[in-house]
Amino acid sequence: MAQFDVEAMIRRFAERAQAVRERPLPPVAGAERQKFMAQAQTDYTDYSLIANAAWAVEDGHLVLRIPLAGGG
Repeated sequence: MAQFDVEAMIRRFAERAQAVRERPLPPVAGAERQKFMAQAQTDYTDYSLIANAAWAVEDGHLVLRIPLAGGG
């Protein structure tokens, strides 16, 4: 089995977040456009959270520490 590269995984999430930001809107209007835009925002948020995580291996588990706005 290949060695797992956490830094590479985090880079891929950063690239995905950027790709979502740069994704053009499809030629849809109305409710479908709003649905597409809401999904893009959710995708960006999810990818960005992982991209900004600090990581560690603790007791054999990959632990991602994700900074939350207003968190301590």
